[in-house]
Amino acid sequence: MSKSESLFQTVPKGFLTRKWKKELDYRLIKELWAFTDNRIAVRYAYEWHDDSGNWFRSYGNENWEFEADGLMHRRFACVNDMPIKESERKFHWPLGRRPDDHPGLTELGL
Repeated sequence: MSKSESLFQTVPKGFLTRKWKKELDYRLIKELWAFTDNRIAVRYAYEWHDDSGNWFRSYGNENWEFEADGLMHRRFACVNDMPIKESERKFHWPLGRRPDDHPGLTELGL
């Protein structure tokens, strides 16, 4: 990958298109776990449902490494999908950015 090319420019569009068609009403919370020099680790959870109305909470960790120019050089991620009942959802806000006053993962006990 050349330095002028972002990692996300090389992600196959088909993968993202399929993911976004499957994971409906997606709500995400990320929380900084650790950082040093040009590396960042975050943990995250997101809630979504499929086209049959089945709800899931997906948990994971991401590790990012950046080039000197600020572009992402490497990304490692792990995610686990857990089925949940709609009544077990914790991420309740309108589609879009999470409101500043909505609790984070730690406050939600996740």
